[in-house]
Amino acid sequence: MPKARSPVLEKSCLQEGKKAPDFTLLSSTGIDITLSDYRGSKNVVLYFYPKDDTPGCTQEACDFRDQMKLFSRNDTVILGVSPDSAASHEKFRKKYKLPFDLLSDESKKLLEKYGVWKEKSLYGRKYMGVERTTVLIDKEGRVARLFQKVKVTGHAGEILKALEALEG
Repeated sequence: MPKARSPVLEKSCLQEGKKAPDFTLLSSTGIDITLSDYRGSKNVVLYFYPKDDTPGCTQEACDFRDQMKLFSRNDTVILGVSPDSAASHEKFRKKYKLPFDLLSDESKKLLEKYGVWKEKSLYGRKYMGVERTTVLIDKEGRVARLFQKVKVTGHAGEILKALEALEG
């Protein structure tokens, strides 16, 4: 008999061209960040990652950091989201001198809403975790591009190309 799938696995409301679901989350700097505050003025790179200070997540964050001037020139802010605490995020942000906010979703409500909290498998063991995903949101608050099952190497450059096409 097939195993029943968790309803969380089916709950993504993201579609390119549709409005990105709004949210407010606590940032690493201790302030609340609301997505709709950027509407009308900034593009948003909203990237979801599994855990602070792990090899892939560190590389991804540092690649965004290293390209920050190019993102800024394109009126774009970067926001990272994981289920880690705001204190963990701030430690991670300071350690790697990350010039952007990391948002804490300990309740996993946004991770579920955006469809990135998924069943994963490692060495045959099944568990729930964050599927590395990036959402490029345009200045009008619409999902311009959706990058699922992201491979870290070259991803920041891939986002920059998508952003240039969007602004072009």
